Amino acid sequence: MHCFTIPCRAEDEHKGLKGAAAKVLGATIQRCRVHFMRNALALAFVGKKDRPIVKAALRTAFDQDMLAASKEHWAKLIEAFQPRHSKLAELMLRAEDDVLAYKTFPQAHWRQIHSTNPLESLNKEIKRRANVVGFLGQTAPHSVC
Repeated sequence: MHCFTIPCRAEDEHKGLKGAAAKVLGATIQRCRVHFMRNALALAFVGKKDRPIVKAALRTAFDQDMLAASKEHWAKLIEAFQPRHSKLAELMLRAEDDVLAYKTFPQAHWRQIHSTNPLESLNKEIKRRANVVGFLGQTAPHSVC
């Protein structure tokens, strides 16, 4: 049996999994950046005319080269959004540690762990291939002579 550590799990926001991963696995939770952006734009009631500006502003926090710079920029964005988009500022405040968790790892890994989309693509491909084969996971019918 092989022993390994799981330093980070990429996922969408789920409080139960977050607590379990921290307690049982000692792992950091990385909230999917793509799904966070969708939530920030849709659920935080950002109007359609403001969405491109908000999206671009959020991306600038992700584009920083260091975790400290991202956190500093994130705080400035929260302050800037507070007067006009208070729900967005509140969401950002709650999600900061989870959304920026990938920046605690070496920069070479950031692209692979900042989102759940690569995992979703892999699962979709496995499902597609299983459907092509047609019998994966099914028991073969027994013929009676």
